[in-house]
Amino acid sequence: MCRACEGTGLLSDDEGWQYQCSVCHGDGTRDIEDISRSARVMTVDENNRLLD
Repeated sequence: MCRACEGTGLLSDDEGWQYQCSVCHGDGTRDIEDISRSARVMTVDENNRLLD
């Protein structure tokens, strides 16, 4: 199970907006192979919301 999203595949911000988990990419699980991948740098707005 992905510890970042607790297996739901979604993360939410302070205002309740939900986003796809950037750690497990929405799967809710994280394999050993995923650990070796580097984190993605994402663009956010002034409220720290992800920009798609």
